[in-house]
Amino acid sequence: MGTVSDIYDPELYVAGPIHEIFAGLRRTDPVHWQEMPGEPGYWAILKHADVSHVARNPELFSAEVEGVILENQPPERLEQTRNMLLMMDPPRHTEYRKPLAEHFKARVVGDMEDRVRELTRDLLDSVDGDVEFVHDVAGVLPSQVVGGLFGIPAQDWPSLRRWAEQSVSQQDPDLVGDFDVTAELTNMAIYAIQFSMARREQEPQADLTSLILAGSFGGKAMSDLEFGSFFTQLVTAGNDTTKTMLSSGLQLLLAHPEQLAALRENPALIPGAVEEILRYANPLHYFRRTATADTEIRGVPIKAGDKVAMWYTSANRDEDVFADAESFDIRRNPNPHLSFGLAQHFCLGVHLARLEGRVFFEELLTRFPKLEQTGDARRIRSNLNNGLKSLPVRMTR
Repeated sequence: MGTVSDIYDPELYVAGPIHEIFAGLRRTDPVHWQEMPGEPGYWAILKHADVSHVARNPELFSAEVEGVILENQPPERLEQTRNMLLMMDPPRHTEYRKPLAEHFKARVVGDMEDRVRELTRDLLDSVDGDVEFVHDVAGVLPSQVVGGLFGIPAQDWPSLRRWAEQSVSQQDPDLVGDFDVTAELTNMAIYAIQFSMARREQEPQADLTSLILAGSFGGKAMSDLEFGSFFTQLVTAGNDTTKTMLSSGLQLLLAHPEQLAALRENPALIPGAVEEILRYANPLHYFRRTATADTEIRGVPIKAGDKVAMWYTSANRDEDVFADAESFDIRRNPNPHLSFGLAQHFCLGVHLARLEGRVFFEELLTRFPKLEQTGDARRIRSNLNNGLKSLPVRMTR
């Protein structure tokens, strides 16, 4: 462990993503075998075209068989996650996703813009001066948006946020603290199940919970247990990735003051800046699949049962796809980054994430003519979550 080519070691990511190592491997070993401590290793898929190939062939590369993280999960944990869209393969995935997709379309999400803007303004009105941006600002908004989307009472939003943050901090001793992560996830699922049971007794409301409870999934209504899993996934996925997009985004803009100035001058550039933030600082390093049959990628034989990791952090810097791939450029166009995934598992909340990013940066730059980083940022110790755990910023109105 700990050698330069050991891309599994979470410690390696504390100083920042290992782009030089990935660039070298893309040239010399783009389908890279990586050992793991205590269990079988995995194939790291590092080129954009190959990541796309894995994503587009779910019958050959399954999310359902062993889940989406590198570590093999105990059977009871896998069973708990079977009702998350993330962990489903077609045709089941299609049956569950289709009824929901309507409610996440651009038009529907566009109608939420006023609400997202109102939440963003309230949040930004409440901060001033020296802040720890990740926790005090970026981490607050997503749980409020998702809580509002599901019709969760505002007093429970902080709990949603705590559960979501705990569930993705498993490799960082600083963040896990005394928490039992499995227990926290269970608490969140229990909350959701009880919420679902209570809502079935009430009149339907204009929110996602009522739409889901009235919907048909695989020819039947969603059970309270299924709702619990589904809710857990949406809250954790939406919370952490959005928090990362907002905090890494500000860090990148502060490091590129000429591009920050361009955004202030022309807010129409903000949607493109959000895409480049997502390419350059993708919130998740990888997702795993499991090969269901013998196959090969780029001539490298892969056996049935092998772990295969789609490495977005590498694919998003692939020189064959992105000119000057290591540069941050808010005007980059086209920008076919893979941070939202691809094919069947293309992020359900993509329009919501883009909306939150755009509205947040519009409001932030309007309200604070001066933003400066006042100390070193600290990164999460993780080979899965590519995010910051602190970013000290001075915000001056």
